[in-house]
Amino acid sequence: MPKIHRLPNDLANQIAAGEVVERPSSAVKELVENAIDAGARRITVEIEAAGLERIRVTDDGEGMEEADARLALERHATSKIASFDDLSHVRSFGFRGEALPSIASVSKLTLATRRHDANEGVEVKVEGGGAARVRPIGCAPGTIVDVAELFFNVPARRKFLKAQSTESANVGEVVLTAALSRPEITFVFLRDGKVAREYLRVGVRAERVAQVLAGEHLEECHGSRGPMKIEAHLGPPERARAGAVGLHLLVNGRPVKDRQLARAVAQSYGSVLEPGRYPVGVVYVDVPPENVDVNVHPQKSEVRFSEARALFDAITRELHGALSGAFVLPGLVTGSRKWINAVKQTTRPPPPEQEPPTPQLAERSLAERTAREETWRSMKAADIRTPPPPDPWELSPIPSVSPSPTSAEPSTMKSLEERLREAAAPRDLFGTGAGFYARLTFLAQLRQTYLLCEGEDGLYVLDQHAAAERVTFDRLRRAYATRTVPTQGLLIPEVVDLAPVEVAALEEAADVVAKLGVELRAVGSNAVAVHAVPRILVRAAPERIVRDLLAELGHAAKRPFGDAADLVLATMACHGSIRAGDAVSPDEARALLRALDEVDFAGHCPHGRPLVTRVPFDELERRVGR
Repeated sequence: MPKIHRLPNDLANQIAAGEVVERPSSAVKELVENAIDAGARRITVEIEAAGLERIRVTDDGEGMEEADARLALERHATSKIASFDDLSHVRSFGFRGEALPSIASVSKLTLATRRHDANEGVEVKVEGGGAARVRPIGCAPGTIVDVAELFFNVPARRKFLKAQSTESANVGEVVLTAALSRPEITFVFLRDGKVAREYLRVGVRAERVAQVLAGEHLEECHGSRGPMKIEAHLGPPERARAGAVGLHLLVNGRPVKDRQLARAVAQSYGSVLEPGRYPVGVVYVDVPPENVDVNVHPQKSEVRFSEARALFDAITRELHGALSGAFVLPGLVTGSRKWINAVKQTTRPPPPEQEPPTPQLAERSLAERTAREETWRSMKAADIRTPPPPDPWELSPIPSVSPSPTSAEPSTMKSLEERLREAAAPRDLFGTGAGFYARLTFLAQLRQTYLLCEGEDGLYVLDQHAAAERVTFDRLRRAYATRTVPTQGLLIPEVVDLAPVEVAALEEAADVVAKLGVELRAVGSNAVAVHAVPRILVRAAPERIVRDLLAELGHAAKRPFGDAADLVLATMACHGSIRAGDAVSPDEARALLRALDEVDFAGHCPHGRPLVTRVPFDELERRVGR
């Protein structure tokens, strides 16, 4: 007797079901995707006991005739593909013909369906993969799939499920991602008879994202590279999470889980995201169907790209170009865009028919300017001088008192008429990095740590170290990319004792180290001599720079852009910038504000920490009872 034999159909179906239907959310995913493929405009998902007792998916799609309804419950019966070539041009969600028979083999399934042009519907019942029972019924156009007692005939499968709250949350996540994929469809999710989520149909993806991720401060980005188009709605770096749970990826409208794709999105943030952290948001990638293989995973949750490396690099570059200017300011009020819209409104050019400032406002402005001029005159009388503008490569504190007896009034002082003309001129200060920080009025340094500034809509408090670190990092990175990092030779080389393996690591990365502007020479097998350091980092101890190099070069594979120097630059910028406790003069503060307008991600330090917060004037008025 042969040892190899054919498995019974019911056993083979249960094995296949183990690949397609792992838990209630897997069944819901397959049924919702079938409803989408059927052209539904409204899909309702109902579950009881986390889907173990009942799953009911109702749609108003095209429905099926009796013959199609019978075939739909047989394995590998599908209307989506007919030949091998069709696999390379799949545009539908389903195409394998496995979902319904797999679900029917581990549950008590009832399928009720009717075409819009038919006088009656048809009902098909299957219990545990047995014979189908068919009868005509009256029902609304569309399809209803009722799945009762999921895994009733495979009780071992139920033991591996998690708590009902977790399984219900997984089903809700399936409905959420389906809603993101099809904004033109209304989705309703009921849990134990109560509406848990409802997403009404909208016109564009951006509106759907706002529905699904309500409360998140997301920036909309668009890009294209060849046949690839990308639309992203991403949150600020400070909202990033340790895993990619909050990042939703959709390829040609299909929700997918792809580590490389998620990593490409995270890398677009540059250094402001630490390795292993991912932003919150939604990313849509549209590519020709022949460039993506969806026949990779039984649940179709993974895809494979042709020329994947080039595609991921293009995604990183396109998103970085859009995001670098998007986060000029961090999400200062998490979950609300009211104040952002208010600022945008104040920065729009006034219409031609706008009335000039009222006499009361003019008098108030004149009084404020006069008071400031008096302050400057008193400073002149007391011989308190402001320093010359700092070297653009050096933001370290400069003594704020000079014995020079002659000086003109600060160049920032302008007449009232000039300021009024500037106020009436068209402005674009928010969200583009074009002069927003430079237009803030520096008021004072607080606790030798924070810079207090006045804006049009409130007070802005900047962390002086984080702001200087951002500027220093940007300049270092630009200079590193062009191999033009100015260096400062040391009068006496500093010898740093290291382990032999550390000396070998520095020698192996000699090209990177040289591009960073650090000149090292090995002294035996356990020490190096530092002969020069980047001029912008003369504040940092040479030994600290060397140890930073060693600590960060090992993270090369995890850095954005695959750049081995990225972490090194961020850490070097941290140790070579103005720190808390350093005195900052008014001119230095203004130079720092101007410099922030010229860098990417100007609202965050290189490690992703917000560098500015805002106190709106209306909040101040509320607190003092005005």
